Amino acid sequence: MSLTIDSIMRTSPVIPVISLDGTLDPAELARTYVANGLKVIEVTLRTPQALDCIRAMADVEGAIVGAGTVLNERQLDQAIEAGSKFIVSPGLTEPLGKAAVARGVPFLPGIATAGDLMRGLDLGLDRFKFFPAETSGGRPALKALCGPFGNVRFCPTGGITPESAPDWLALDAVLCVGGSWLLKNGETDLAAIGERAKAAAALRQN
Repeated sequence: MSLTIDSIMRTSPVIPVISLDGTLDPAELARTYVANGLKVIEVTLRTPQALDCIRAMADVEGAIVGAGTVLNERQLDQAIEAGSKFIVSPGLTEPLGKAAVARGVPFLPGIATAGDLMRGLDLGLDRFKFFPAETSGGRPALKALCGPFGNVRFCPTGGITPESAPDWLALDAVLCVGGSWLLKNGETDLAAIGERAKAAAALRQN
């Protein structure tokens, strides 16, 4: 069965959102996440090493590796070529949205307003990243958006912590959250990373 963005979002309650600079072996990191219950991993295209890291992680058994911070069609195609199983963008433009739909790749665009949502719905999309979650009004803002868009489901990302994640996950419209806390800058301790991953994987999903 082919992956859909809905099935990917339901795989685990937290998606690690990570930027990789070569400090860690990407395949070992992916194995650490998978072994501790986090199969879905978002590698942001914020570093020169990102695409090579996606290539290495995509070969790890059990890992569902996607590219984040995808801004345009060129990056979309580079990410797919590198083995990305899904695509995440910080916002939604019509050219990028149409290109992702045309490629048939699971796509999670960022939205923060009702207008963003409506543009996504016009493209046939109904799964979105609420971003940046905390500075866009937090849970009250997302609850308000859910009123007129009852069938839409979200992955809030941006400013979420291990302490606040359970409150986000308690919302009916939230399938998972994005977690940047799962990898600290310059960190090399895979055991510590694994412990955080295990705790994140244990958070209750809807």
